[in-house]
Amino acid sequence: MASFISILLFLFTVLGGTSPAVSQSSGPTEPMCYDWGESSEGSVFVVEGEVGWLSCPLFSHPSVYNYTSTQSAGHNLFWYHLPEGQDLEQPITYSSRLSKDRERLWLQPTTASDTGQYICMLRNKSSCSKIGIRLTVLRPDDATRGVKCALPVAVAPTEKIVPLQKGATLDCPDLQDAIKMSESKPEVQWYFASALKNVETCDLYSSWRGYRELKENSLLIHVMQEEHQGIYYCRVQYQRRNQTLNFTRSINVSAILPLSLPKQPSIMNPTNDQIFTVKTGKEVRLVCRGHLPFVLNNPSRHIWWTVDGQTLDKFPDRFREENRTVTEHFRDWTLESVLVIQNFQSKDLKREFNCSVRNEKGFDTRRAQLEEEVTLPSVELGCGLGVTLLLMLLLFVVYHVFWLELLLLYRSWFGTDERHTDDKEYDVYISYARNSEEEQFVLSTLRRVLENELGYSVCIFDRDSLPGGTITDETLSFVARSRRLLVVVSPGYASQGSQALLELKAGIDNMALGGHLRVILVQYKPVRRQGWVRELRRARVALALVRWQGDKSRELSSRFWKRLRVELPVRRVSSRGEDEEESSKEVGLMRLYSQNSTNSQTGLISNTVKDPQQVLNSAA
Repeated sequence: MASFISILLFLFTVLGGTSPAVSQSSGPTEPMCYDWGESSEGSVFVVEGEVGWLSCPLFSHPSVYNYTSTQSAGHNLFWYHLPEGQDLEQPITYSSRLSKDRERLWLQPTTASDTGQYICMLRNKSSCSKIGIRLTVLRPDDATRGVKCALPVAVAPTEKIVPLQKGATLDCPDLQDAIKMSESKPEVQWYFASALKNVETCDLYSSWRGYRELKENSLLIHVMQEEHQGIYYCRVQYQRRNQTLNFTRSINVSAILPLSLPKQPSIMNPTNDQIFTVKTGKEVRLVCRGHLPFVLNNPSRHIWWTVDGQTLDKFPDRFREENRTVTEHFRDWTLESVLVIQNFQSKDLKREFNCSVRNEKGFDTRRAQLEEEVTLPSVELGCGLGVTLLLMLLLFVVYHVFWLELLLLYRSWFGTDERHTDDKEYDVYISYARNSEEEQFVLSTLRRVLENELGYSVCIFDRDSLPGGTITDETLSFVARSRRLLVVVSPGYASQGSQALLELKAGIDNMALGGHLRVILVQYKPVRRQGWVRELRRARVALALVRWQGDKSRELSSRFWKRLRVELPVRRVSSRGEDEEESSKEVGLMRLYSQNSTNSQTGLISNTVKDPQQVLNSAA
């Protein structure tokens, strides 16, 4: 009796039930019965119209209860049915449809009314134990949901793993049980739903080709290939008491890589030379990826982080782990584990962070190398860059608007006064069309401003030439003794045979050969391109053209005078009185010098322009 009580206590611990409830059985002479509640193994599902059976959970642990030994000890097994929605259990009346075979209760076939709880009771004259198990009968429509072949399957598929290039034999699950109950040899039909095709139909065995063969009721796969993966359905039919009975089972066949390939795990990331850049006070994420091949006998695989040799459960505050499956190739996994460190601290740089992987065939680990990120003053850099760009834009706008003023300011500070570097007498020689409106503009405006306001020494042939001289020689002499040749361009300028054309020709030749004279074009009135003589058309490409705009240009601060001052020699307007005093002293000396050197300079230019009349003719 003591041994029996110990067996009951052991059964209680194995089944995971609560304390047994003691109940009185219906019979007057029957002993008190230990009720172990409902089995923790879960419900049994059967398709309506198919064969089903229930195994008494008391015999699920042969070390506690064995059917043969209990029968020898005088125990009898009884079955009771508690229909759905009722409170009173009913003893099962055995028939051709409901029968008992050892520890099993067979339903051949099942009906919708069979749904409910079934109680198996094991008792003799002195002891009694009972336990419940639930049966759920599915309608065929409900059992075919999610099944590609539209076959009613109530039982979860069994798993079959086959290495590539190897063979395997598929036997229909529970076929041997059907053989015991059938009166003739059962027949098995095989169907296949490929895992590579997303279709709702499947193929009967008769349409299969290559590497698979049906041998009696078993299916042989001679050489496993990728396209052989999928769900294999087997439908068993047998005869019993002139009635055709059936049930359907399924097998999920998966391929794995050949067993000859290495199965040791390895860490893909971090690599040996990889360095994680971290920043104190921020969240740091260390990513580890490992390759873990599938091992046939023991498929368990793990990836994890350790901190200073300890798992993360020792650091619950700032360290946590996020794992996921990246890829799966024939059940070989690439797993990723992310170590998340909250509020990274400087002392964490001294810690040892290791990522490890393990499967049945081996172990691999790798340390994560950390480097503190150099903190850059992003706000200061951004503000500095913004201010720099703003200043550059402002300078660009200022230069674009005030470039003439800036250029004049630069010349006044750093420009070289040409009076100290050459022996020229005049700053400007003005060439214009005589006896016209331009002459009034030259004498009353250009001359006045250049001499009186800007302090330049101006040469005008009609004013500064001595009577009795030769016009050609005097003209060439004046041009040679000037630093700039200012040509006032107008519709009447450079008429054929005019003196203005001679002045223009001499200035251009002097500029081209000697480089001691610069020609400035001042457009007094617009001139059509056809009105420009050949020399002006050629010079216009390379020479500066300053346009007079009437009343807008009369003020000394106008753009015309600023543009003209850029082309003229450097003079400082503020020192005009000083320049006049110095010029008055130099004029006498230069006059005396010019009288002595006129002939020599005229001869020098005459080498360039040998015949003045030839110049006039060529210009015409």
